[in-house]
Amino acid sequence: MKRGLFGAVLGLSLGFSSLAHAVTVVPPGNQSAEQPDVPGASSRRTSAGNTTFERKYKRVYALLANDKKLRAKIKEASAQFGIDPMHMVGAIVGEHTYNVDAYDRLQTYYVKAISYMRSGLNFEYKGESIGEFVRRPQFAECNGRSGSEALWTCRERVWNREFSGQTVDGTSFPKNRFSAVFFQPFYAGQTFGIGQLNPLTALKMSDAVHRRTGLPELSADDPQEVYRTIMDPDLTLPYVAATLADAIAAYRDVAGFDISKNPGITATLYNVGNPEERASALKKENAERAAKGEAPRMPEENYYGWLVNDKLPELQALF
Repeated sequence: MKRGLFGAVLGLSLGFSSLAHAVTVVPPGNQSAEQPDVPGASSRRTSAGNTTFERKYKRVYALLANDKKLRAKIKEASAQFGIDPMHMVGAIVGEHTYNVDAYDRLQTYYVKAISYMRSGLNFEYKGESIGEFVRRPQFAECNGRSGSEALWTCRERVWNREFSGQTVDGTSFPKNRFSAVFFQPFYAGQTFGIGQLNPLTALKMSDAVHRRTGLPELSADDPQEVYRTIMDPDLTLPYVAATLADAIAAYRDVAGFDISKNPGITATLYNVGNPEERASALKKENAERAAKGEAPRMPEENYYGWLVNDKLPELQALF
């Protein structure tokens, strides 16, 4: 089965994958008794906003608790991709606790979405648009890739190998993430909307969302529409669900772990990104451990996922 088709068969395959593969179910709950350390950048960002993690958590919790329509939208998007709504709730809670504060009302996200349709932003670096950039010969290996995820993942891999931190054809490129250099025109690390997606992630999930929901596919040549999509809750929530379903599929198909029962693990992957690469690394590590007669290492939650699992009972009570 090609992973690009995960959206069409995820619910069914999760039920029967153990018949075809040796899949280990990751149980609910945290592996660590104590929360792993929160990165300094998150702490500094929170202090700069004259707030605390606990206040930010209470604010996003209140948004979920007070907005029945938002909870209904989360349930709908989760069902479209065959995942438990708690995976989406965990991602939203984690982002708004450790990244940016949630708005008090869902309506504010719609207003912000409209503003980005009117903005003059571009996906470019030093005047070279992303469309021009990916036509460079270094990206030829990505031509013909089937599906937006395979295509943009390949392009990201080429960026890391051929351009990041290097000078190519007289242009020096920063040693930074592909998404930060080309897809966040205001400042690096910027994410938006209730799901706090970055534009590259949205582009990767574009055709999966199109297949499952009928929403139009996104194009890097139309950055205003990309940003409107990640700001508008009606458009972005399916992308959040698709991203989480993709992580579940990657860990099942690549690493042999069913993480569908542990929202803290999926929230961790939502936070750190690149689930397929991480699943591959875990598979390799566990093969080495098996050769030494050691037990496999289970997927582990980070600080962000730990909070989600810790707060899960009260979040589940909302749904």
